[in-house]
Amino acid sequence: MKHSLPKLNIILIAVSLAIIVVGFVLMAGEPSGAEYNPDIFSVRRITVGPMISLFGFFMMIPAILWRKKN
Repeated sequence: MKHSLPKLNIILIAVSLAIIVVGFVLMAGEPSGAEYNPDIFSVRRITVGPMISLFGFFMMIPAILWRKKN
């Protein structure tokens, strides 16, 4: 079976997808219910998680477009 993308591209896509998932996991947490939960404003959920996810999305572009030089 021939793939349209080389093996390196598929590996890079998988790595960037894993980075995106890690960013979303860092953003997850307990929701704020009836009582106030100050954890919803933590640095991990507001800054670190979205930055890691954004880095994963930016890595996805070269992962798809990467071509082997001849």
